[in-house]
Amino acid sequence: MFALVPGSSRQREIAEVLLKNGWDYMRRLISSGSTDEPELPPPEVLRNILVELGPVFVKLGQLLSTRPDLIPPAYIRALSDLQTNVPAVEWGEVEVLLRQQLDVPLEKAFQKVEQEAIAAGSIAQTHKAILTDGRQVALKVQRPGIQRVVDRDIGLLKGIAGLVASTEFGKYYDVESLADEFSIALRAELDFTQEATYTDRLRNNLAASRWFETDRVVVPEVFWEHTSERLLVLEWLDGVPLLEGLAGKEAEVVAERQAVTTLLFRAFFQQFLVDGFFHADPHPGNLFYLGNGRVAILDCGMMGSLDPRTRNVVTELVLAIAKSDAQRCTQLTMQIAEPIKPVNLMRLENEYERLLQRYFNLSLSQIDASEAFFEVLQAARRNDLRWPSNIGLFAKALANLEGAGRQFNPAVNVLDEVRPLMTDLFQKQLVGDDPLQSLLQTALEFKNLSLESPRQFSFLLNRLSLETLKFNMTLRDLDTLRRSLEDSANRLSYSIVVGSLVIGAAILSSGEQSFQVYWLSNVLFAAASLLGLWLVVSILRSGRLR
Repeated sequence: MFALVPGSSRQREIAEVLLKNGWDYMRRLISSGSTDEPELPPPEVLRNILVELGPVFVKLGQLLSTRPDLIPPAYIRALSDLQTNVPAVEWGEVEVLLRQQLDVPLEKAFQKVEQEAIAAGSIAQTHKAILTDGRQVALKVQRPGIQRVVDRDIGLLKGIAGLVASTEFGKYYDVESLADEFSIALRAELDFTQEATYTDRLRNNLAASRWFETDRVVVPEVFWEHTSERLLVLEWLDGVPLLEGLAGKEAEVVAERQAVTTLLFRAFFQQFLVDGFFHADPHPGNLFYLGNGRVAILDCGMMGSLDPRTRNVVTELVLAIAKSDAQRCTQLTMQIAEPIKPVNLMRLENEYERLLQRYFNLSLSQIDASEAFFEVLQAARRNDLRWPSNIGLFAKALANLEGAGRQFNPAVNVLDEVRPLMTDLFQKQLVGDDPLQSLLQTALEFKNLSLESPRQFSFLLNRLSLETLKFNMTLRDLDTLRRSLEDSANRLSYSIVVGSLVIGAAILSSGEQSFQVYWLSNVLFAAASLLGLWLVVSILRSGRLR
């Protein structure tokens, strides 16, 4: 059995936090390696535990909040806005790290660096600075020592996953793979060059669109000459958090608020359904109002991606939910979700039917799209289906976007905002960006089909007339069935042989016996006994006695 490091100070610290918050199962697991079936504490208690355990466990909670295929809605809600309130690191330590990360002396890179952090998180903190050419920048500096903390706690989490893996819960949810996925995601987040690459890619994607004015959506520029694995230097943007902008009830303010809301939804749905590369954490703190109708998207540390096939399915799934089409929801679910056990499609469709009936008589303005999408994901989870992790990220991003939009503009509705885009999307899927090219390509495929079909049909008739047509069929688990039948036939043959030997020996021993007959009957009895014993042992070892 996998054992955690006994008596480590971190292990004792975690056990104390768990004991204080009353999560008995995890305390027993860490202290004694008990592998009972897991019992989750109430959502708010779990949230408090993760916050107290520090940055790695906070990141774990944030990752879990993107997996509606794994945990119930109450836990998703409790973990979605999980943040740690940590004090900023002293300037002296930050200065040492800055000098280590820069290729030139600090004084040659910046005219000035504000020593007081303007924001502090579990992984990094941000300082304002001025480059030597006078441009203002934001310095995202990794907290000193965080790498060591991450390595230690990831090792502990993998140990816990190793213990839980032996339970039914652990096998069902493949917790060891989840621990590996979390480890990879967190280590990637510690590499700021990756976040810089994501930021550049998002800015380039949003620089071209036919759905919104691209100069009104701003993603900060990356200053690569000063950026490194532990230091990210970004363009400074003057603005306020979205919810603090455009306050008031004047007609002009209300109109501007509506325009900004439409701008945001269109920018994000372009990411979701056209680019396939999206900002996965659009909470109000990462959306800034810059004035003059402009909005900034900040913090590209958590990004998601959807391949073209998944984008098409997600687009149809959102529309199927809006139309309360349970049958289509079931079909689309089976296209991208992975069955953990054999799935009862009728039961899944019936659950979707009951779920979507609540939205049947509602207008689009009354439907909470992200809530409906989450409920569809949860229904699939209850029916032994596991969604890909990128679908969970999409659901989280959609929920955060709709939540921020409703706080900023309570009258907003996702489906109303993106309905004009949907027509465009389906037209693009149908004919592509170049209708003439798509038409010519379709015509060429029909031409090839018309040329090949008579030849193929003639070949088929010829094979039928000559009686040489053969069908190659592959049936799932047929090899297993064949082996099982062969085993049964072999055992039946052995049983017949054993019975024949016993009957032969009995016939010989019942008559007048010479010395040779006596020994022959004994040999037959012995052979029958050995074969019979071997047959019984093989049946018992196979575990198929019943």
